Amino acid sequence: MPSDVANFVDRGKPCRRVFAFEVSGSRSEPRFVVGTWKFSWSEVSNRHKTLCTAVCIDHKALAWARFQELIITFFNRMSRSVFRMDELGQEIAQIAIPAALALTADPIASLVDTAFIGQIGPVELAAVGVSIAVFNQVSRIAIFPLVSVTTSFVAEEDAIVKGTPGVQETETIEMDSTVSSESKSLIPENDAGESTYKLESLSSNFKVLKLENEKRCIPSASSALIIGAILGLIQAAFLIACAKPVLKFMGIKPDSPMLKPAQQYLTLRSLGAPAVLLSLAMQGVFRGFKDTKTPLYATVAGDVTNIILDPIFMFVFRLGVSGAAIAHVISQYLISVILFGRLMEQVDLLPPSLKHLQFSRFLKNGFLLLMRVIAVTFCVTLAASMAARQGSTSMAAFQVCLQVWLATSLLADGLAVAGQAMLASAFAKKDYDRASATASRVLQLGLVLGLLLAILLGVGLQFGARLFTKDINVLHLISVGIPFVAATQPINALAFVFDGVNFGASDFAYSAKSMVLVAIFSILFLFILSSHGFIGLWIALTIYMSLRAFAGFWRIGTGTGPWNFLRW
Repeated sequence: MPSDVANFVDRGKPCRRVFAFEVSGSRSEPRFVVGTWKFSWSEVSNRHKTLCTAVCIDHKALAWARFQELIITFFNRMSRSVFRMDELGQEIAQIAIPAALALTADPIASLVDTAFIGQIGPVELAAVGVSIAVFNQVSRIAIFPLVSVTTSFVAEEDAIVKGTPGVQETETIEMDSTVSSESKSLIPENDAGESTYKLESLSSNFKVLKLENEKRCIPSASSALIIGAILGLIQAAFLIACAKPVLKFMGIKPDSPMLKPAQQYLTLRSLGAPAVLLSLAMQGVFRGFKDTKTPLYATVAGDVTNIILDPIFMFVFRLGVSGAAIAHVISQYLISVILFGRLMEQVDLLPPSLKHLQFSRFLKNGFLLLMRVIAVTFCVTLAASMAARQGSTSMAAFQVCLQVWLATSLLADGLAVAGQAMLASAFAKKDYDRASATASRVLQLGLVLGLLLAILLGVGLQFGARLFTKDINVLHLISVGIPFVAATQPINALAFVFDGVNFGASDFAYSAKSMVLVAIFSILFLFILSSHGFIGLWIALTIYMSLRAFAGFWRIGTGTGPWNFLRW
């Protein structure tokens, strides 16, 4: 036994954690046999008759070393390949750019909506603002889990249907066939047990079906549409029935002139909830197909229709805020019809049986992401409420900085969508080299995007702050917040891209639980640092986003859960 190994191994006693490296042929080309077994040195040497080495390694030290190695490798690769337009780079661009454009189309249409409503009067503008906030907040609870889960599941099934190594049409998917028995034993059950990365559950139930009339059979697409329709109907019924009490809860008093227009707008807008949920479920399906152009075309068509109908209903037909709501509802149903028509051309939406729909899988992971949405929303909402307690000046400055801070995330979300779709497909095929390369590239692009946004916002906000307000005191506080808004852009971009990476690996359990833990620490920092005023809130939010990014780095860097293959 080599002397350096003897220092670690106590002969005859079991090791806490052993990593055996079996060398076949020569030292220059070793074949790794990596495990978590508990062996004594004598047992290891008896098992491997060729040159063997065993080293006892502390688990925490090993995890930290891997994390450091990941960071170094990440930056080394970034300098060489981040802008390379090879096959991988082209695929990322083809998915990310249309996705980012589609995500920015709705906010632009909303700005035009706001401009038209502002022509009616300040009361109507304020009333509609409250109604939109209510509608968006209720929708967000259902939309984020539905779209994220749908994208990953559809990408997995689509990759299988198109054909994976060792899998033929009409045969049961045997996910274990592409992995050696040694590799399978390396995946700890407790690491991946709660993650849908373990596709064995899918393998046991889902069979690759023959394609008929060139249509794909994707059970997750059917499941997403059914769940989206049900959630949309529930949301519509809730908002229509509870519009008045919900608006009162939002601070509109019974004798306020805002109550009537707000209730009219919210009630009519709620009629479009089924269309909103259905269209976003279908967007998740197309994202799973790595097709973000179809949702972009449908979204642009709907938003243009909305912009055209707004002045017609509002001013020609004199419907006021009701006209704005009707125009928006029509545009949402138009988007749904376009997407549904296109989807029917590609997918057989009638599954062979109900068991193929796998509702339990959707609901389990959807609930996990619901926890995550609540944690994220609570942190930002708490920060806003603390800014409001500091006075109207602080709140106005905080709102401007926050909107700019969040708006830039839409660009990073485009990369997150690309990473999620491509990774889900790679994991379904067990193409781990592809998964590693994709994760590395989208994270590199996310960091570069964040750095560019930091420079743009750092310079632009110094001169553009007056576009938001003329108040000297508010402008002063905005200038205090600008360094935080700009400097955190690389952190934000990485955090958002990591979301897509983890969702692509179907690591929903870790994403939810880590976000809840991050939220707990962030809330503590918010309470502690709020005593330092406006700047304290932004320090706390910077810590919040840093913890989110760190949680993503840690999962991959330690090679746990679905990233266990990085330890092979």
